[in-house]
Amino acid sequence: MENDEDPDVKRKRHGMLKMYYGMEEDKPGSASLDPSDINGAHFKPNYFLSKLIKEKSLTELMDKENEMVKQIRALDSDMQTLVYENYNKFISATDTIRKMKNDFKKMEDEMDHLASNMAAITEFSARISDTLQDRRQQISKLSGVHSLLKKLQFLFELPARLKKCIEMKAYSQAVRYYTKARRVLHQYQHMPSFQGINEDCNSIIQELCQKLREQFKDKESSPKQLAECVDLLLQLNEPAEVLCEEFLAHARQKIDVDLSELDRQIRLQSGEPIHADVDKRPSEAIIPMDILEFVDSGCNGYLSNICLVIASYNDMFLNRQQDDENMDAMALRKLVSFVNDLMEQYFFYVQRRVQLEKETGDNTILVRALDRFHRRLQAMNKLLPDTDFSRAGTEIVSKAAKDRVAHYLQTLKQHFSDSLTDIRQSLASPKLIGKRGGPNLPDLLNTAETAILDQVKSVLSNVQAFIATDITFAMKPYFRGPFCTHDVREGLLVAFLQHINTVCQDFCEGSAEKGSVPPALLLILSRLCANFETQIITYLFSLTEEQFLLEERNSITSVSELCNQAKATAQKCLNHYVRVQGLAISQMLRKSVETRDWLNTIEPRNVRAVMKRVVEDITAIDSQVGQLYEEGVRKERSSDSSRRTHPYSLTNPQKRGPWNFTPSIDNSLMSNIQKLFSEKIEIFSAVEFSKVSVLTGIIKISLKTFMECVRLRTFGRYGLQQIQVDTHYLQLYLWKFVSDEK
Repeated sequence: MENDEDPDVKRKRHGMLKMYYGMEEDKPGSASLDPSDINGAHFKPNYFLSKLIKEKSLTELMDKENEMVKQIRALDSDMQTLVYENYNKFISATDTIRKMKNDFKKMEDEMDHLASNMAAITEFSARISDTLQDRRQQISKLSGVHSLLKKLQFLFELPARLKKCIEMKAYSQAVRYYTKARRVLHQYQHMPSFQGINEDCNSIIQELCQKLREQFKDKESSPKQLAECVDLLLQLNEPAEVLCEEFLAHARQKIDVDLSELDRQIRLQSGEPIHADVDKRPSEAIIPMDILEFVDSGCNGYLSNICLVIASYNDMFLNRQQDDENMDAMALRKLVSFVNDLMEQYFFYVQRRVQLEKETGDNTILVRALDRFHRRLQAMNKLLPDTDFSRAGTEIVSKAAKDRVAHYLQTLKQHFSDSLTDIRQSLASPKLIGKRGGPNLPDLLNTAETAILDQVKSVLSNVQAFIATDITFAMKPYFRGPFCTHDVREGLLVAFLQHINTVCQDFCEGSAEKGSVPPALLLILSRLCANFETQIITYLFSLTEEQFLLEERNSITSVSELCNQAKATAQKCLNHYVRVQGLAISQMLRKSVETRDWLNTIEPRNVRAVMKRVVEDITAIDSQVGQLYEEGVRKERSSDSSRRTHPYSLTNPQKRGPWNFTPSIDNSLMSNIQKLFSEKIEIFSAVEFSKVSVLTGIIKISLKTFMECVRLRTFGRYGLQQIQVDTHYLQLYLWKFVSDEK
């Protein structure tokens, strides 16, 4: 039946469906005008079929047929679903329309009933108006008289009511009664009948004010009772300025109790005596609090009470609905002055208590206490915006951190002093039986270096507690930057390194006043400062920058500058070591020359013992210096050394004839003297950091002294021969210690 349906009817129905679902009609000239487009409005089946038969093969035609069968089935399924959905919608719409008809019918009935009621009310109101029209003025007059009589009755009963309220302690009710009638009583107080009532009320109100003031001054009154008293007194026109002062004075009494407890704790901590009659407390209360308990006590007691006073004061005087701006300014000014005075005292006590925390080695408790103190001050700033306590609190925190750094600096200085004392004791201790040589200088040096490094690392680790991530003030740039840069880097590390340089240099200056300084100590200090210059200083600063994340680079001491200072100190200590050792050997040579009669001496048979002692001492010095410094660079020995030493060979002095004092010796001596003056040698020049250079400096000083002492003496024949023997002996054994045998 469907195939027989008129195509125009189908096209019309199809167009209506497209219009319903919002599909646009095909426009002329578009691609849908193609008769072979199966989805277009101008599709022609015969044309489409003939085109397929011409263009497609049999296999493609069968595939196309299967594809179209699937599409037809899908379209049939979609059509059925669409029909079912529309059918359900039509049924729902029918039910809804049926219900709306019933609802509108009920509504029409109710509207008709309402209209009839409104008409009845209108008619009844018009009837009442007509009836009362003549008596309206009389009723209004009687109503006014009745209201006036009620007011008069209230006024006549007011004194009795006020007394009754005072007896029942219903003070707020009494104030409400009085403020309600006060304007009328003041307005008509010239009339005899009202004058008596006014006088009675005034006397009763004065009594009420007295009771309110007594309750206001009572120490046991709660904040709520105080607020109620102030509110009632202000309603009774009591002067606000006096009330502000009395309230703050009353609050000051309670707060002073907490302040005295803080003072007592500080005196306990500092060891001051506390009289038993003043402090009648159990024995456990005499034990002083640690810094964390002290800050908690101050925050939970003293500061909490101040916060309660501020909150109560704000409710009583500042947050009231009033028109007088001057009163607000006056009240705020008094409150700020009151709180500033109390906070100054609190800061004073906290600072004193923090200063007593110098003996503890661990900073954890101190930092936690300062953190709570800092947080509580920020909360107080929010409670009283016109003040800024965080600045003063931050100064206390910064001062505490600076004091701790200064304490650790003193600890490092003391530890360094103890290390030097240990080294001196080791150098001065007697040698063990069966053990050759003196103390082991490399071990002493390594022990001192390790102790210094460990102590500095420990101090940096302890100080790092001030910049922990969970500490509030540690995250503030106004604390972290100056603390890390100026306190830790400059005030601790740089100051300690400069202290080491100063101490080492002090050993090189004024040693006579400080007692004899062991030469080995100077040698160890020289090597210690040299190691600081090459390794330790750079390591310590890299460690500090890593732990404290230093950012500021302005106005700080550079690492290179400190290294140069350490190198200069090492050079000074080494120079002084050379001078001390040279002077010690020079003293022996000087005494050996000055205490002998060179004109009447006997013929020399051997080298004097003092020369052997000189060689032994220099050999010991060579061994000592060799423990800490490398050999160094020597100049090549000249080829004529053997020839210069051969004429004075002492291998077999018995076979040689007696020494002949001939003019040739004088010529040789004169040529040697001229050679000495022509080849000027710098005696007290700076030495290099090598064993050869150190020994060269010592030997130069010794030989210079020997030469000067010989120059000032007069020698006989045998005396001169003895000097020649001694000189030749020194030449044989000392050339191997020096860098240049000349």
